[in-house]
Amino acid sequence: MSFGIIRRMNLDTLLAVSPIDGRYANKCAELQEVFSEFGLIRRRVLVECVWLEALCDDARIRECKALSAKERAALRRIAADFSLDDARRVKEIERTTNHDVKAVEYFLKEKVAATSLKSRSEFIHFGCTSEDINNMSHALMLRDGQRILRAAMDEMTATVAAMAKATAKVPMLAHTHGQPASPTTVGKELAVFSARLKRQAAEIDRLVMPAKMNGAVGNFNAHLSAYPAVDWEKLAAKVIRSLGLRQNRLTTQIESHDGIAELFDAIQRWNAVLLDLDRDVWLYVSMGYFKQRTVKGEVGSSTMPHKVNPIDFENSEGNLGLANAVLGFMARKLAVSRLQRDLTDSTTLRNMGVGFGYTLIAIRSTQKGLGKLELNEARLSEDLDHNWEVLAEPIQTVMRKVGMDRPYERLKELTRGRRVTAEILHDFVKALPLPKADRDRLLKLTPANYVGLAAKLAKLA
Repeated sequence: MSFGIIRRMNLDTLLAVSPIDGRYANKCAELQEVFSEFGLIRRRVLVECVWLEALCDDARIRECKALSAKERAALRRIAADFSLDDARRVKEIERTTNHDVKAVEYFLKEKVAATSLKSRSEFIHFGCTSEDINNMSHALMLRDGQRILRAAMDEMTATVAAMAKATAKVPMLAHTHGQPASPTTVGKELAVFSARLKRQAAEIDRLVMPAKMNGAVGNFNAHLSAYPAVDWEKLAAKVIRSLGLRQNRLTTQIESHDGIAELFDAIQRWNAVLLDLDRDVWLYVSMGYFKQRTVKGEVGSSTMPHKVNPIDFENSEGNLGLANAVLGFMARKLAVSRLQRDLTDSTTLRNMGVGFGYTLIAIRSTQKGLGKLELNEARLSEDLDHNWEVLAEPIQTVMRKVGMDRPYERLKELTRGRRVTAEILHDFVKALPLPKADRDRLLKLTPANYVGLAAKLAKLA
């Protein structure tokens, strides 16, 4: 179902309390269908319908007679065609029941009242506690939201990988502790991020959301009181697996939420890598290694006309911080519940979309920022040529190889705390009693070609 149906609610984004539904609504619009109240109710209806269908299919539950092909199709259409008007009706019922899941049950009974499905109406929500429906619905929301995030993550990672390969051979002065260090290539440094993002994405993909459908305290008490011969665990497992989830057999009234915590932790780790990329690119822009393409009409500063600010990376960094704050709190809180049930998880879970929303906004901000970058090879070359002292490393390493006395200390005395030119280094090397092959190799080194396997490694992106 298109998320466009949500837009017909005609909410003015200028009146939104949260920027997710206001300023940034167009950057995460597809999450509306998943994490909105409509999205939750729709999935509750789906779970109830799938459960009823499973009960009808079990011959041991004789009073819930088998469905005809026409009835099966009609039941499935209730879930498939669930509309915004249907959701409004559920909310109307809830004003009387003051219970959101019971309102869904009554809504479904209304939907089948004038059909041949009416005879099974008391098997809607049969044996279930509200949390059976809710935990399944939340798992489905997370599964669907994860697909949206993962598509954006993969697009982001592909962009970084393509940039890494395109700049695999472009030399760049590295900076450790903010100081000039052994040269690398632009592509190799980007490839590091590509690999990290892929690794964390694989950890997200590994997770399958757990779910339970085992009654008020997780023991199938009510189910067995009515049908002791039914293998309720097997029936519940069938329903859970049919929706792409995995069964958690040992629960209290709630599914323990450990799986949700694992997912949120995994997303946080991916986000942390992206935040690291944002900060590094921001620094490369400030150093002049990247220029930013200007966009006609855009203003960088209200008072300084010359500025082109790296706002997309800053926007992403801020939103990633918000995302991880929300996801981190939820991961820690949801794993804790008093005895068999308390409701502190209920209000918390309603904010799942907040963490996903800020993550998606951040990804798209970084993606936009990367699309504006242009490599400034002249500036990269200038910085390399201004830092010949970084070749102290290979010189002292070769001196060690041939057994010279105090190689590290001698290079430290020559280079530390001062600018060193090519001539100074060449004169030093020429005065060393080195084998000709070693001397010639050192004299051919420049900061631009002293990059080791960086170009080769960049192609691993």
